[in-house]
Amino acid sequence: MCGIVGLLVKNPSLRSSLGELMVPMLIGMSQRGPDSAGLAVFTDALPDNQRKYSLYSGSIHTNGNFNWSELAQAFQTHFNATPELQIHGNQAVLTAELTPNTVKQWLQKHYPYIHLLSTGRAIDLYKDAGSPTSIADRYHFQDLQGSHLVGHTRMATESAVTPAHAHPFTAGEDFCLVHNGSLSNPYEIRRKLEHHGIHFETDNDTEAACRFLEWRMQEGDDLKAAIQKGFEALDGFYTFLMGTVDQLALVRDAFACKPAVVAETDDYVAIASEFRSLAHLPHINHAHIYEPAPEEMYVWTV
Repeated sequence: MCGIVGLLVKNPSLRSSLGELMVPMLIGMSQRGPDSAGLAVFTDALPDNQRKYSLYSGSIHTNGNFNWSELAQAFQTHFNATPELQIHGNQAVLTAELTPNTVKQWLQKHYPYIHLLSTGRAIDLYKDAGSPTSIADRYHFQDLQGSHLVGHTRMATESAVTPAHAHPFTAGEDFCLVHNGSLSNPYEIRRKLEHHGIHFETDNDTEAACRFLEWRMQEGDDLKAAIQKGFEALDGFYTFLMGTVDQLALVRDAFACKPAVVAETDDYVAIASEFRSLAHLPHINHAHIYEPAPEEMYVWTV
């Protein structure tokens, strides 16, 4: 049992309040997921030549006290380029005019214990083990701004409780996925994708779904076509909420046994596993509230 939350603001004036609106949604899912929590927020996209890299340092190698300034200096010395670095405790967002492969290879060689959480022009990602309330406080979620976000609280049922196993999962650039449910064929999916040279970082079943959908988009599918192939390939019980640079997408399996509720107004689209996480939102009493149908795609564009 896990908790899912999503929020897309249609009214640009609400972008500065995105985190403030979201925090009660995430905390409202604490009983569904007390083990760990995470959130991906999408901001205005950077220019084509720039990328943001969300990094995590909370490992036994750093004791949660990593020197981010030292990493930035080493980066500048190696690449002769000054990165922008936003530090949030044991996580940081590094922005640079370098290709993702170049940065990934440098991190793997010089800082193998730093975990790369996400890459893209618009996505910032934070996730950690612990209660949703403590994580929201730790990373100052209430201050986040942007157009849309995807959040998750986890109750582990099939893999370890670690920051790496927390959601959201990412693959490629500016794509993330959170999941409530359990897949019955993740290792079949893994074997298929590994045959195509795709590398996995955890044994979590959600990562298999995330990498499958990103693989389909890399093969030329748009998001809806990738999801349709997901209906055919992914077996199990699931509610998936996905974020891209300009979209939120929600799907449930054919049996729709994992809960989800959507509230839409002229100002926002809000999604949660249970209504209690939506009850505080402005004008919720005038929202169109409904339960998503099984095996139907719901896609909202910024």
